[in-house]
Amino acid sequence: MHIKPQIRILGIDDSALINEKVTIIGAFFRGGGQLDGVLKSEITKDGMDATDIITGMVRNSKYYSQIRVIMLDGVTYAGFNPVDIEKIFGETNIPVIVFMRSCPDFEKIKLALEHLPETEKRWEIIKRAGKIYKIAQENPVFIQLCGIDKESAVELVRTTSTHSNIPEPLRVAHLIATGVVLGESTGKA
Repeated sequence: MHIKPQIRILGIDDSALINEKVTIIGAFFRGGGQLDGVLKSEITKDGMDATDIITGMVRNSKYYSQIRVIMLDGVTYAGFNPVDIEKIFGETNIPVIVFMRSCPDFEKIKLALEHLPETEKRWEIIKRAGKIYKIAQENPVFIQLCGIDKESAVELVRTTSTHSNIPEPLRVAHLIATGVVLGESTGKA
């Protein structure tokens, strides 16, 4: 995949687990330098709707035809609401990169899932995200991918991590999600 400096990326992150419905924010970026739009939706805390909600959010967005890569902050949102990256890629035809600051502890995840309904289905979705790749840098980070080769994914993570070791689309999505929820919980937006 040829990576242009202004490649359009949608970074998606979730807000704090304050309510049963958890806000997710999509930050639509040009490369790692310019925010061009924001998307908002809600998923269920510890639910099973993240994949469908994210897919719908992407497909119904006015940016859909421009998005070249979707970046997710981990493979579970709103607690343990798992995201099926193969299904998102299959239904949007947009490559998906899952970004993680640390390598997941699958033993702990599996134990936590035992307290939720549809344990095996959740575990299958998490495992389906595939191999975890370590990106060697000053502070190593980890990725999983679907619909994109490893070299292109690594290049995208590195070129969009302009202000920290976190890609800007995800860093900004996180900041917005945090601010939106804090504003809603205090009554100040």
